[in-house]
Amino acid sequence: MKTKDICLQGLMIALVTVSTMVFQIPVSATQGYIHLGDSMILLISIFFGWRYGMVAGGVGSALADLLSGYAHWVPFTLVIKGLMGLIIGKAADYAGKEGHFFRLRNLLGSVLGLVWMVLGYFLGGAVLKSSFLVAATSIPENAIQAAAGMVIFLVVGYAFSKAHITKYISVK
Repeated sequence: MKTKDICLQGLMIALVTVSTMVFQIPVSATQGYIHLGDSMILLISIFFGWRYGMVAGGVGSALADLLSGYAHWVPFTLVIKGLMGLIIGKAADYAGKEGHFFRLRNLLGSVLGLVWMVLGYFLGGAVLKSSFLVAATSIPENAIQAAAGMVIFLVVGYAFSKAHITKYISVK
């Protein structure tokens, strides 16, 4: 890896961590919180590719859990959010030069990644709580979190696309 790539990856990890921690809405059913970090994972995975999305999503989100007092979720979050970034980045096909942000593959990849996140946290909750039934109570809140992340992603992603952000930072 080049120095530039390492710096970008570190910045993206920090972006996911900070955006996850700066605005948290506690959810009693999941003992977790709704946050802005998922929109950052979506943006990073679409604009910069699966490698950046996977590392920033997994490590950044796991750091946010650790620093927010949810250490018991760190291994689950590392895997869930890392795979989320991988899924989105692999499915996406951002054509930065042409500015086609609203491509079917980008939208489908985003939805697949968010569905994985909801499923992953359901499975992680089932392990932590020793009950699939109890873990199922987290599905609505995680779905709301996913929907909010998608809306923010669409708005910010469209703006980034119009600003041709990849012209200034080329990593693919």
